[in-house]
Amino acid sequence: MDGQRGGGGPEEGGLLDIAEVARSTGVAPSALRYYERLGLVEPAGRHGLRRTYRPEVLDRVALIVGARATGFSLAELSDLLAASPGELRARLAGKVDEIDRRIEEMRTARARIGHALTCRHPTLLDCPTFRAGLRELLPEVSGEPAPRLPG
Repeated sequence: MDGQRGGGGPEEGGLLDIAEVARSTGVAPSALRYYERLGLVEPAGRHGLRRTYRPEVLDRVALIVGARATGFSLAELSDLLAASPGELRARLAGKVDEIDRRIEEMRTARARIGHALTCRHPTLLDCPTFRAGLRELLPEVSGEPAPRLPG
């Protein structure tokens, strides 16, 4: 293989063309080209008009997909990939804190919905417990905290 032809496949150490990467990762070719513009992936070259990539790009794309599913923006991911090990750990610790906050918000939302499923009031807005939970979503303007939803 001359190193520029696609189709060798990752198991043979050959280059993958953009369609193969898209098929293997579930990421559209347009997204791969966008990741390339952002510097998140790097093509190995071209075979005709098609971009080719080294097999390691599959791991890089998996990292991007996983990071996006975790809530990282592409800009955050780009910064992370360029960060020093110390910066990386600090930023990851911040993301863990953010995820913990989101988990708590989702638990609260789940409790509200669970209450709504069993509430016996004619409408949810007739329910003082549900209304109190809704007020928790608003910023405190009176200086007094809104009543907390039990559970």
